[in-house]
Amino acid sequence: MTSILIMAETDVAKTLSGLLNGIAQYCYYNNTDITEELLKNELYPNISQEEFRVLLEKMKGLLRSIASADMDLNQLEAFLTAQTKKQGGITSGQAAVIAKFWKNHRAKIRESLINQSRWENALRNMSWRVDLKTQSKNVDQINTPVAIVELELGKNGQESDFLCLEFDEAKVNHVVKKLAEIEESITSLTQST
Repeated sequence: MTSILIMAETDVAKTLSGLLNGIAQYCYYNNTDITEELLKNELYPNISQEEFRVLLEKMKGLLRSIASADMDLNQLEAFLTAQTKKQGGITSGQAAVIAKFWKNHRAKIRESLINQSRWENALRNMSWRVDLKTQSKNVDQINTPVAIVELELGKNGQESDFLCLEFDEAKVNHVVKKLAEIEESITSLTQST
């Protein structure tokens, strides 16, 4: 009898893990092959559509709360403990499955949310070199060093755009000064919170 209960609990954990993976696939990883109907038919064929909708919405809500707060393991434990004590909440077995799922998927879901929230292109890569000018309209600019900076810009899933910039010494100094100002601003904001 005990082995049957353990087997049943294992099956419940696997099924819930499959549901959480399915939710992650269509909510966070944009996998359009995974649908609510597929999840119900494959994972929960023996429960009614209404019971499945309630479970699905509960798990989606929990994952949304966990993901939007980007919970670390301590926050997650406190959150799930509160959910197990709540009327109509989750069982301790479900909490364990959710904790294991989040531990394995946190970084990937976080990255997906960041990528989904970008409106504009992002910097994918940057390379630079210093060259000497060998030709110029002004003779005094020949053999002066210039910094060549190449920026690769783009969105995930799209081709990159490349931007090539040329800086003389004065412009490099100006950029370095502005970057130092940005660094100071970020430091003051992060230290004040």
